Amino acid sequence: MTAHDVARLLPDIPQLRDLCRSMAVLEAILSPEWSDRYYSYDADWSAGEEMASMRNGSGDEYSIVFSAAGAYVRGFDHEAGMSPYGNDGPWPGVLDSVPEVFRHCVQEPAFCDEHGMPVVTICLWRAASDGCWRVGEIDYPDGVSDPDGAMHLFPQLVDPTPEAFQRFAEDYYEVPVDLNAVRHVYALRPLTQAVVTALNADLPLADLTDDLASAQYPCAP
Repeated sequence: MTAHDVARLLPDIPQLRDLCRSMAVLEAILSPEWSDRYYSYDADWSAGEEMASMRNGSGDEYSIVFSAAGAYVRGFDHEAGMSPYGNDGPWPGVLDSVPEVFRHCVQEPAFCDEHGMPVVTICLWRAASDGCWRVGEIDYPDGVSDPDGAMHLFPQLVDPTPEAFQRFAEDYYEVPVDLNAVRHVYALRPLTQAVVTALNADLPLADLTDDLASAQYPCAP
C-alpha cells in the first residue's frame, strides 16, 4: 500500500472530518490522560483551521488540517524507506505538487523538525472543489511493501467502520470495547453517560467537557 492506495480509499472530506472527531472522542473516553491517546482533534487549532492528529508514542504520526480550502494530510513513519532522514530531505514527489492553497501546511513549524525540514513520508490533499484525493507523482523504492508508511499509519481511516476501531482499541488498550457504544459515537449521536460508562465505567460525562468542545461533538442535555 502507498499514498496512491490511500487516496482511493479515504472518505470524502466531510466524512473524514466526522470520522476523526468520533475517534478522538472515543479515545478521550478510553484514555482520559491526553498523553496516552493515539487520536486527537482540535477544532481551534489555528484561525480557520481544524486539525486531527495521530501519535503512536513510537515516533509515527499524522496530521490532517481541515479548512474552507479543503484538507491536507501529512504522515510520518519513522521506519519507512522514504523517511527524509535517510534521503537528505523529503522523498522526491511527495511534496513537489502540493498546490499553493496548502503550501503553508508544508512549512508549518508543527510539521517540521528543528531545522525546518518537513517531517513527512506521505502527503495527500483535496481541495474543496476536488472530486478525489490528490497525491504527487512519486517513484517509489523497489521491493518495499509499505515504502511511505501508508499501511501502518492509516488503517482506521481507510476502513472507517466501528468494527475497525473496536479491533484497534482492544489491541491497544487490552480491554473489551463495547461495539454498540462505538457505533453510537461513530454516528455522532449526542454523548450520554450510559455510552461513556459502557466504554469506561469510572469516567463521569462531565469530565469530557473540554474534549467534546475540542472535537465539536454533541452532548446530551
